[in-house]
Amino acid sequence: MNPSRRVLVVGSGGREHALAWKLARDGAEVLVAPGNAGTAAVGENIALAATDIAGLVALARERQVDLTVVGPEAPLVAGIVDAFTAAGLRVFGPTAKAAQIEGSKLFCKQILHRGDVPTAMFREFRSPARAREYLEAREDMPVVVKADGLAAGKGVFVCDDRAAALEAVATLGGDPQFAAAASGILIEERLDGIEVSVMAITDGRTIVTLPPLQDHKAAHDGDQGPNTGGMGAYCPAPFVDDELLAEIESRILVPTVHAMRRAKVPFQGVLFGGLMLTAQGPKVLEFNARFGDPECEALMARLDSSLLELLDATADRRLDEVEPPRWRAGASVTVVMAAEGYPGAVEKGRPIRGLEAAAGVEGVHVFHAATRAAEAGIVTDGGRVLAVTATAPTLARAKLQAYTGVKEIRWPGAWCRKDIADKGLHRERELAADAAEEPA
Repeated sequence: MNPSRRVLVVGSGGREHALAWKLARDGAEVLVAPGNAGTAAVGENIALAATDIAGLVALARERQVDLTVVGPEAPLVAGIVDAFTAAGLRVFGPTAKAAQIEGSKLFCKQILHRGDVPTAMFREFRSPARAREYLEAREDMPVVVKADGLAAGKGVFVCDDRAAALEAVATLGGDPQFAAAASGILIEERLDGIEVSVMAITDGRTIVTLPPLQDHKAAHDGDQGPNTGGMGAYCPAPFVDDELLAEIESRILVPTVHAMRRAKVPFQGVLFGGLMLTAQGPKVLEFNARFGDPECEALMARLDSSLLELLDATADRRLDEVEPPRWRAGASVTVVMAAEGYPGAVEKGRPIRGLEAAAGVEGVHVFHAATRAAEAGIVTDGGRVLAVTATAPTLARAKLQAYTGVKEIRWPGAWCRKDIADKGLHRERELAADAAEEPA
């Protein structure tokens, strides 16, 4: 434990609370900019926006920060790592060019092509009109429509037919929130299978693959409703055994890192693969350039060894020198509690009750995603408000404990999905049945 180490976490969501919480447990003095009501309990909040790069550089200099950890994608794509490096400051995350693997879906496809990494076939269009022409001229079949740029996790539309695809293109072309992201539109073949998340920490040479997870992007139970930033996650995902994880590492993660280095955009940080397990093997749906949210909360709750040591080694490009991370046995489940109206407009400032009672449930950590302190106590401050996370010896128990924590928390209009981890539990039952049928 070294309390003299000072770490700055950039961001204000559940991911950043989980990172700050774990770094504080590792013995670091933690600053969070701008943070939320939860991060204030484990570190010091600084009133600077995550995109105020000049202000963050000045802060890191003034407070003699040893390492800066960047949570969200927007400052990464905007060049925060480049600015910190130019200022002689240690930072964890990819450069602006490398972060284009998330910031531009076309760039990502080009890298995957260079590395011969399996992914969906696609076409790119520079205007909604051209995309419409293509859809109207081709066979009516399921496709995925994507905005090329960042869209806060909401720029992907999985479409069953031409009508839905045309509606998605119209949304991208007509909604102001997608104006920048939709300067390019990708139309992909729709892959069928099971979607999983696999993250790896890399310094550009060495890769440390983290346990597989499954996210829940759709707003409502049964994967119904609009896409969100994520309504929950669990870890590990039983769809990915050790053999498949090794295949994902060798066929997807390693070739992607090598392809980026050959393209002279070496990647350092978290490479986060959204994958589809198809009948032909795992294929890349997308890559992100940072920890997932809410996947990060589920991961941090299970990480027994030092996160600070991993991030330090990555920043110094000596990841090959550290021991592999140690993970708590069992499983973790994260349930996102959202405000009424999410993923659309929400009313902020509603007082939250029951946080202490939820944190008192065995194995539960309540990570704040969009909260702030007010005269009335802690209040809501956005769409995804809390990420209630539980660890337990089994996935079933972790789910039970997470929802027990959720039931303790109240505010007007609070809601969540009720089926987080159900797919994993169903898979566990299938595996158990298969094992029982095997001859002794």
